[in-house]
Amino acid sequence: MTLWNYVIPAVVPDVSALNYWQAVCLLVLCRLLFGGFKGGGGMRGGQQWRGQQWRQKMANMTDEERAKFKEAWLERCRKK
Repeated sequence: MTLWNYVIPAVVPDVSALNYWQAVCLLVLCRLLFGGFKGGGGMRGGQQWRGQQWRQKMANMTDEERAKFKEAWLERCRKK
């Protein structure tokens, strides 16, 4: 709440300071949208496992395959 009251009104002039209950509601909303309430934060089991699978695939690729894969992803990013 203090960080909000210090930073946001200075950056966005039309925003007023928060009271305690508004800060609690904002915290709950942010946790629901971005983090959930299970604690720990960061990647959960399924996401972490998929990351390990990709690292393993990349480690097993030859240099040519890896370069081709990276080029394909760069091409996809350039189209956006």
